[in-house]
Amino acid sequence: MSTPTVVLVHGAFADAGSWAGVVAELQSDGIAVIAPPNPLRGLASDAAYVASVAAQIDGPVLLVGHSYGGALITVAGTTENVVGLVYVAAYSLEEGESLGELQNRFPLSPLVGNLKEWTYPVAGESPAVEVTIAEDAFPSVFAADLSAEVTKVLAAAQRPLATAAFEETAGAAAWRTKPSWALVAGADNAINPEVERFGAKRAGATVVELEGASHAVAVSRPKEVADLIRDAVRATS
Repeated sequence: MSTPTVVLVHGAFADAGSWAGVVAELQSDGIAVIAPPNPLRGLASDAAYVASVAAQIDGPVLLVGHSYGGALITVAGTTENVVGLVYVAAYSLEEGESLGELQNRFPLSPLVGNLKEWTYPVAGESPAVEVTIAEDAFPSVFAADLSAEVTKVLAAAQRPLATAAFEETAGAAAWRTKPSWALVAGADNAINPEVERFGAKRAGATVVELEGASHAVAVSRPKEVADLIRDAVRATS
């Protein structure tokens, strides 16, 4: 077996730059890694995009998903050359389950009450709705373990998620046939940590929990995130 290429899939309210510290860690070990943009337009279409990226890579691929990106790798992970899944403060869905259904199994996080609605045009249709996190709530909800200077920039640069993504159901659950790993952010205020623990346990994932880590754990603690990914790379090489 050859060493897999790591594909890092960011979640909502962030962009591929949120993986910068993790990318640097992995590259320092000579691990091939890419962090493509996530369209954030809907579960099925976004997962299809991630699957397309993976399928065009020569050799095995390890998919890593943060937050909503976890839902995408759950579906895209059925791609033939994907050899494993890593969930980072992420949703791990069952086939036929939506983000809303999984979240509603547990008390809602502070994120839910701090979303700001926007609209965007859709050709030939009525405008669609997307959401961001209210800027004044962004630090406490998304990145409580980062400095005020950093969170101010992240809040201004956040990318919105189409609300349709909350209701679409997963067309597959790749963790049923692929090995998985999961990092639980113990102080996550965007996704209830119990949601992360539940999904990881259901998937039979190898779990690491970081106490005090916010939802932005890939930014605040890139070494620990990269360490889990390294473990997964070694196990699938």
